[in-house]
Amino acid sequence: MRAAQYTGHGSIETVEITEAAPAAGEVRIRVAYTGICGTDLHILHGNMDHRVTVPQSIGHEMSGTIDAIGEGVDGLTPGQAVTVMPLVWCGACPACRAGNSHICQNLDFVGIETPGALQELWNVPASVVIPLPEGVSLAHAALVEPLAVAAHDVRRARLVAGETALVIGGGPIGQLIAVVAARTGAKVIVAEPNADRRALAAANGAHVVDPISENLGDIVQELTAGAGADVVFEVAGIAATALDATAHAKVRGRLVMVAIHPKPVLIDLQRVFWRELEILGARVYEREDFERAISLIAAGEIPADTLITDIVPLDATLQAFEALGNAQAMKVLVDVQARG
Repeated sequence: MRAAQYTGHGSIETVEITEAAPAAGEVRIRVAYTGICGTDLHILHGNMDHRVTVPQSIGHEMSGTIDAIGEGVDGLTPGQAVTVMPLVWCGACPACRAGNSHICQNLDFVGIETPGALQELWNVPASVVIPLPEGVSLAHAALVEPLAVAAHDVRRARLVAGETALVIGGGPIGQLIAVVAARTGAKVIVAEPNADRRALAAANGAHVVDPISENLGDIVQELTAGAGADVVFEVAGIAATALDATAHAKVRGRLVMVAIHPKPVLIDLQRVFWRELEILGARVYEREDFERAISLIAAGEIPADTLITDIVPLDATLQAFEALGNAQAMKVLVDVQARG
């Protein structure tokens, strides 16, 4: 069978690998679509070589159908449409014992520490497999994982109807946060320098700001009657936006750090003190976030077709990475079974 593998030094190669039967407790999935995300870009650039075995298939945003079931697996059947919540936790560390298993101190992130979904047949623990409702598009279902990230971010923020949310960064996760925040009943502002991404956010109901040509602070003040945003989501992952983020939060507002910053960045702690702000980390998701994401997609509440800007065959995986890295695309899916 074929697989696209990260081979180090910014390279992805499509190769033939040996098909394997699922072991006891495993499920083999015939992968339909795999999405490319910012974490995958970090891997491609070599920033996560300490976690990834080279060569290795990566990818954790996916959909597919069950191909085979290993011994001891109950409740799942061949042919069933599924996605994967790619977290395997130890159950024994202090985080797990406290009920925070999604950020287990010994977490195995499937698709990073272990092989991912950029392969035609993918063996995974049955515990991470989540069935999809009948009739859900498999292409749309490949957005469940990033949408679960957004659902977790919004829930972590304690955002409620009537509040104002400022989303700094209109990439894929920023767009999804904006949509989930709007579905929560919040008023949403998206700050994004890319005109196409601003247009997409505006089409989905957000008030958009170009932080290059407009004064974001003045606009936030105007739209909140001088109070500031209830919640600021830092999604851009740029040192300058992280430093600026606290300036836009109201008194006792919440700053949610969503983006991955590979290196430590400055935060305006004087502003945190002065306004009694909360800084919240938001990493991955919990089962209820996955369930909400699936419900939103099944109900047609997410503009999936406008968020998926391209679908490419497995042989074009590297080009998909390049398009995302150059901000030429929003969400690119790899049709894993297609041949270019």
